[in-house]
Amino acid sequence: MQFVTLNNGVEMPLLGFGVYQIPAEDTERAVSEALATGYRLLDTAAAYGNEEAVGRAIKSSGIAREDLFVTTKLWVQDAPAEENTRRAFETSLNKLGLDHLDLYLMHQPFGDVYGQWRAMESLNRAGAAKAIGVANFYPDRLIDLIVNNEIVPAVNQVETHPFFQRADYQDLMREHGVRIQSWGGFAEGRNHLFANPLLAEIGKECGKSVAQVVLRWLTQRGVVAIPKSVRAARMAENIDVFDFRLSDEQMARIATLDTGSSLFFDHHDPEIVTWLAKRRLDT
Repeated sequence: MQFVTLNNGVEMPLLGFGVYQIPAEDTERAVSEALATGYRLLDTAAAYGNEEAVGRAIKSSGIAREDLFVTTKLWVQDAPAEENTRRAFETSLNKLGLDHLDLYLMHQPFGDVYGQWRAMESLNRAGAAKAIGVANFYPDRLIDLIVNNEIVPAVNQVETHPFFQRADYQDLMREHGVRIQSWGGFAEGRNHLFANPLLAEIGKECGKSVAQVVLRWLTQRGVVAIPKSVRAARMAENIDVFDFRLSDEQMARIATLDTGSSLFFDHHDPEIVTWLAKRRLDT
């Protein structure tokens, strides 16, 4: 495994295992198999509804806590945001069965973002969250948060895949010390990603699958990736991406796939904003 160092000195694996859209009843098995395969970065969220299953897998794994990097995410909180953020954090921590988190992310850039961030800063200073960051923040929202608060987010987890590459945004994040992390690295198979002729050709050149080419492309750029799978064989394939390197020419060819726009939803769309900002979790 390779690691990146976050802006506060915390080391984070460059490749991990995500559990988005894995049903709670399947999550414990999937995470246990991922840990057995060698993954040490686990990424979940309160909104995924499977934190407890992740926690059971961690407990039964026998892996030392210091060898794991566990991320979960805060959903939009009602006022008072600071108080409810602390409550939500404790709820997630209890479900995971942990005494601290390695990374706590604000899942959406909505609601009382400042109140939520102040509470997260307090959790970070207390050592309960070793690092804090955000998810789904577009450049304007990220810079606004940075310039008006004390702690700069360590990570911004955003949609990043061959069809929405975020290269310019990654450069901006780098200038401010924010590490980019990908969600949807395989674009959930949209645009027929796994059958893409260009990616398939590069895979043939490297003796690797399309999935491995995509993950190597991400990690070679310094983008933290968290591929999801419920199949042990695919988990093993996904983590086996550090024994080859894409050439500059191959990276340039992949760059031509960029459409510059989301394949999922736009956080600037009023209807999307309304739905996300008003959604509440039963906790």
